[in-house]
Amino acid sequence: MRGRLLARDPDERGAGAEPSSYQPPPPCGVADRRGAPVSTDRDHPSDDDGQGLGRGYVEDEYQRDMNYLADRITADGSSGWPVEPGRYRLVVSRACPWANRAIIVRRLLGLEQALPMAVAGPTHDWRSWTFDLDPGGVDPVLQIPRLKDAYEARVPGYERGITVPAIVDVPSGAVVTNDFKQITLDLSTEWVAHHRPGAPELYPAPLRDEIDEVVERVFRDVNNGVYEAGFAGTRQAYEQAYARLFARLDWLSGRLSTRRYLVGDTITEADVRLFTTLARFDAVYHNHFKCNRSKLTEMPVLWAYARDLFQTPGFGDTTDFVHIKRHYYEVHTDINPTGIVPLGPDLTGWATPHFREELGGRPFGDGTPPAPVAPGEQIPPHHNPALPAVH
Repeated sequence: MRGRLLARDPDERGAGAEPSSYQPPPPCGVADRRGAPVSTDRDHPSDDDGQGLGRGYVEDEYQRDMNYLADRITADGSSGWPVEPGRYRLVVSRACPWANRAIIVRRLLGLEQALPMAVAGPTHDWRSWTFDLDPGGVDPVLQIPRLKDAYEARVPGYERGITVPAIVDVPSGAVVTNDFKQITLDLSTEWVAHHRPGAPELYPAPLRDEIDEVVERVFRDVNNGVYEAGFAGTRQAYEQAYARLFARLDWLSGRLSTRRYLVGDTITEADVRLFTTLARFDAVYHNHFKCNRSKLTEMPVLWAYARDLFQTPGFGDTTDFVHIKRHYYEVHTDINPTGIVPLGPDLTGWATPHFREELGGRPFGDGTPPAPVAPGEQIPPHHNPALPAVH
């Protein structure tokens, strides 16, 4: 299987070999460590002077901090954190691609009642993601204005990134985990007793090795590749990241030209992980991160694939383009010093026919689509202009 999977892999062609210091990405987070080593997570501001003057995002060669609160919530409770419906709160920002994955998986599996969700605003100050979308700027369940408070309830004086997604234990008010890669896998494998009837298998055991291989490459070259290009501080670092990104997108186009989904004939974790980057590509990464060889709309296979997923319940109806654009263009002030958010691009094309059904495959396998979006969790129509046409 490995030989078939990698036969046309850019790694074997030597396209843009990654630097030896490469690390895969962590989730979205605000680095806040007065006097401590400054995080390399440049998805959000760092504070190294205590005055709210972050160091910015651009560095010679972009890397990410990979340190998490990595406890797991398990069905048997052996981790010390048993799965209990209503006990935990998933904290996200719709702007963040890593958090968007957790939102999608939670919806596909029907975990809205078992795992309630708190939504932080699309921007933040130098200290933390904030609950500025809630009345009074306070999460109504956790009763805190900043996600930082939940991190410090777990580790007083917490000195690493304040990141989303995070799962908080409501009784103690403390973060259990911000290990974004494991969170979605555990929602699929540990929360099974609380899945909705007809929930899809997003991480089926027979396909896990292949899923893991695909997502590793997508993670390294695409999910993180756009950041490596956007935050590169030297031409060499930028050009290497740019080459790796588009070599991998070409590889994905080839793979998806004969199959509807990345692995198997149904939606899996691999599709969720790729979608959140594709959804942000033309709106942000093409211009803001200088990933401009091609727009998504100029890559026919990937554009049709992305529209197919977007029009599938759980994907487009969890995508908030206003939050996405505001986050990148307002927060990354060393890349966009004016803070002006572009009016474009035209996003209505996401609702156009994709014709991917001709490749076969069934989105949910033997399962069924999720129910309509839960009250209070809908994306406002003006935040996603393609949604009314999809519905």
